[in-house]
Amino acid sequence: MKTNQIYHSLFFTLLYSVHALADDNVSLANKLNNPIANLISVPFQFDVDDQVGPSNGIKSTLNVQPVIPIPLSDDALVISRTIIPFSYQNDVAQKGQSQFGMGDITQSFFYSPKDPTKNGLIWGVGPVLLLPTGMDSALSARKWGAGPTAVFLKQTGSWTYGALLNHIWDYAGKKDGKHISNSFIQPFVSWTSSQAVSVIVNTESTYDWTENEWSIPMNLMLAKVTRIGNQAIQVGGGFRYWAKSTAENGPEGLGLRLKITLLFPEK
Repeated sequence: MKTNQIYHSLFFTLLYSVHALADDNVSLANKLNNPIANLISVPFQFDVDDQVGPSNGIKSTLNVQPVIPIPLSDDALVISRTIIPFSYQNDVAQKGQSQFGMGDITQSFFYSPKDPTKNGLIWGVGPVLLLPTGMDSALSARKWGAGPTAVFLKQTGSWTYGALLNHIWDYAGKKDGKHISNSFIQPFVSWTSSQAVSVIVNTESTYDWTENEWSIPMNLMLAKVTRIGNQAIQVGGGFRYWAKSTAENGPEGLGLRLKITLLFPEK
C-alpha cells in the first residue's frame, strides 16, 4: 500500500472514530435527561442558597445521587435513585450558629418498562423512602417516611420533557418532631445539541401540607458530556431562583448550582 493511501486510511478511520464518539456523547446526554434511563450514573450536585431563614443565612449542599438500573426481566427494570445530602449552613437555624453534616437520605425505586409505549411515553412508578440519617437536628426531620413516586416523560429528537412526582408521609421517628406530609413536583424540559450540550430547565416544587407552605426554586443549567481519558462525565452549572418560599427557614433570591456526573455505560 502506498504511503498516501495509508494516510488517507488513517484520516478516515480517525474521522469515523470522532463522529462515533460524538454520537455516543449525544446518546449519553439524552439518557441523562431521562431520570429512569438504563444507565449507571453518579451525579455530584452542589447548591448554594442565600438569604436562608430569618437571619438571612447561607446554606451549601452537596447531593450525591447514584442512579443504578437493576434488570428485572427482558422487558422491565427497577431504577434505584438515591439522594445523600451533605450540608453546611451558617446563621440559618440560629444567628451565629453553623451546622455541618449529612442530612436525611431519600431513596426511590421505579419500576419501568425498557421500551416506551406506542405513543412514546416513558414511565416509572414505585415507592419513595425517607431515612433519618441526618447528623444534626437542624439538618434532619428525625422521621422515617414513605410514599409513592412516579415519573413520566417523552423524548422527541433533541427534546426531553416530563415530570417527576412523589409524596412522603412520616410513619415513625422522634415524637417531638413535626409531622411530614410533603408533595414534590419536578416538571422538566431539556434540549441537547449535536455537541452533547444540554440546556436544562426545571422546578423542584415542594408543598408542605402540615404547614401549608410552598418552596419553588426554578433552575436553569448548561451541561456537556465529555471524557477524561476513558471516563465519560457530564459537567454543568447554572443558576436557581426562588420564585416562592413561604417556609420559615426558606431561602430567597438567586442561588448557584454546579454538577458533575460520572457515567458508566454498558460496554
